[in-house]
Amino acid sequence: MWNSAGADKSSVQLRRLYVFFVMVIKTRRVHVLGVTARPTGAWVTQLARNLLMDLEDRAGCIRFLIRDRDSKFTAAFDAVFAGNGTSVIPTLPQSPRSNASAERWIHTARTECTDRILITGERHLRTVLTMYAQHYNSGRPHRSLGLRAPDDHPNHPPTCWHGQASASTWWTAQRVPRSRSRHQEQPCEDSHADEADKSNQHED
Repeated sequence: MWNSAGADKSSVQLRRLYVFFVMVIKTRRVHVLGVTARPTGAWVTQLARNLLMDLEDRAGCIRFLIRDRDSKFTAAFDAVFAGNGTSVIPTLPQSPRSNASAERWIHTARTECTDRILITGERHLRTVLTMYAQHYNSGRPHRSLGLRAPDDHPNHPPTCWHGQASASTWWTAQRVPRSRSRHQEQPCEDSHADEADKSNQHED
């Protein structure tokens, strides 16, 4: 089952930019399909065609697509997936939890990425989100996946075990040895002090 949704972001020129992306619910894998300042039904429909062409044989695995009720999702958009044998399921009115996985990714992408960067335009936002999606899919642990990334093999150790942990995990791992090293330095200082006392005793 897949989610499709849109998000918006304002650039430094105070222009609102729109992002169209889809997510595989089972694996949490995200595909950022396009960024524009003027989204239309034809634009969204073309991105849907591009997605199916890029997936090639894997497109047949898409059984259901959940989308919201935005006016940009026209009958032509639904027809693209219907031709692939995919059932399109619109969310219920005023029920954001029906598309919770997509809404969660929007919040995550904003807090971890776009809210920390001054976006200059469409091309910049597209580049930033493409790089963030690569990190999200291959290097970011997910609790729902047992701390694995979407692209990790289910039989392999979690992402944070083989050197690709998130920044917060890396920071914690680096802090622990430092705190221990301070405690380990204290006995060395005491031993030097003891040796100094003994040498003074021998002089007396």
